[in-house]
This record gives sequence, C-alpha cells and structure tokens, in this order.
Amino acid sequence: MLTILFAARPDRWGDYEAPLNRAISDAGFTDFRVVTEAAPEEVDYIVYAPNSDLKDFSVFPRLKAILSLWAGVETIVGNPTITAPLCRMVDTGLREGMREWVTGHVLRYHLGMDAHINAEPGLWAPNVPPLARNRTVAILGLGELGTACAEALLTFGFNVTGWSRSPKSIPGVNSFHGDDGLLACLSGAEIVVLLLPDTPATQNTLNAQTLAVMPRGSFVINPGRGPLIDDEALLAALDNGQIAHATLDVFRVEPLPAEHPYWNHPKVTVTPHIASETRPETAADIVAENIKRSEQGVELLHLVDRNAGY
Repeated sequence: MLTILFAARPDRWGDYEAPLNRAISDAGFTDFRVVTEAAPEEVDYIVYAPNSDLKDFSVFPRLKAILSLWAGVETIVGNPTITAPLCRMVDTGLREGMREWVTGHVLRYHLGMDAHINAEPGLWAPNVPPLARNRTVAILGLGELGTACAEALLTFGFNVTGWSRSPKSIPGVNSFHGDDGLLACLSGAEIVVLLLPDTPATQNTLNAQTLAVMPRGSFVINPGRGPLIDDEALLAALDNGQIAHATLDVFRVEPLPAEHPYWNHPKVTVTPHIASETRPETAADIVAENIKRSEQGVELLHLVDRNAGY
C-alpha cells in the first residue's frame, strides 16, 4: 500500500482530505492511503506545508518525494534532513489567482483610479490616462507566475518588459537578465511587479540604487516575497516622490507588525498576503501527478534546484 503523509497545520486537513483522495484515485491508484499520522517507515510521500511541525525528514527511510503545498520553499530548501526530491507547488489556481491580483493592481495604477476614488466632492479633474500600449510594466521574475502575469498584461496591450537572473524568452516580452539588465529594465518601468523567489541573490533587489533608476513617480507592486525590497529605501523613495505609491502583499515579518510604518503611510497599500493562495482542488491534481510520475520513474514537476534555492 502507498502511504501519503499529509503534514500541514491540522486545520487544513478538512480542506485537503477529499481533494487528495479524489485526485490520487483519478490518477489510477487504488491501493493507497492519505493520512495525518503514520509510522515513519511506512511513508512513501509527504504532502507538506512549511509551517507544519515536521522538520526532521531523516526518520522516513523509504521517502520518495516531498510535495510542498507552497510556491516558496526558501524556509525549507536548506533543511539538511531533506534528501528526497523536493517539489514546490505551481498549479492552475496559483497562476490564475496571481494573474488576477496583479492585473487588478496594475490597472488601478495605470488608470489612476485612486484620484477618483479619493477625490473631494465637486472636484472635476479630467486627467485622461494613456493607452496601455504607452505604459511600460516590468515583471521582475519570469518563472511560472511571472510569465502568467506578463502574458495577461500583454492582452491589454501593455508594453511588458521582464527581468530574470538567467536569460528567459517569452513571446511579446522584452526580456533582460543579469545585474546590468536589471538597471536597464527598471529604467523604463513605470509600474514594477516583483515575482522573484527569496534567495540570497534576490534579497533587496529593490534598494536605493535600483529605485533611483526608475522613472520618477513610478509604482511598485510586490506579491512575491518581502525580502525582495529594502524597506527603508522604499520608504525614503515614497517620501521624496521617486515612487508614487506601492502595493505590498508580502513582508519580512508576517503578520506585518502593527507599529510598522507601512500601515499608516499614505502612499502604501497593505494587503495581507492574499495575492494568490494554494487551492486544494487544483493543488491536489499536481500532487497526484507527481506521485504518478515518481512511481513511473518520470521526472517530477516543479522540482526544486537546491543550489539555486527554488
């Protein structure tokens, strides 16, 4: 019998029990069980959330793969007890959720919605926004989620640029890479969306230097990871008008402490890490597919590169 251990917060089991059993059955398995407790020597796969209590994987002698329910693996990729293949979560629900959230906030800034939502009664100020084709949006991070957002913005006609640490090619996107490419990408970006992973190489990607090369009055949207931004540098750029406004969904400490200056800053919109969420129904399909691939000896989906950190 195939034993799949569900290792996440106890309150998530009710959301995942039926979808996981359904998806694994649909993948063609009949002799299996999905459980929240099992003898370590019986466990074949672990469906894992990094905020669970499980930290030591060395006790599972026949473990074939760890299938994370999170897109980010920065908190677990360095765990020395993880020797089995580790996969991050990339599913249709995550892609759709991020695409919708990013598109909404890009359009908010592009159309200048805040000026009308917050306008004084009786103030008639017909400031017409440019067409999308005359607005440059830069996506920093061209992985699965960054690519999905870039493709969505292209359908609106935006001039979409992108940056990644290594070369990427996406039809319709003017792509940059490397340190020099980052400055070139930012220099023309009126709206910047951060969707990079959190690694030592990406921390403080937006800092005093990189914020300074952006066109004055640009906008920052961060649904990626909190450490991608030097918070003090961003606050300074907001205060001096270099950055007009920032929408931030992720932070170095979550929940964002009540005393943090982002909460009361007039040029910051805080959202509580809601840009995209793993949906049990779609995530279960990816888990089942990877179990099937593992059993067939086929390469796993979204396998983590331990050296790269994602």
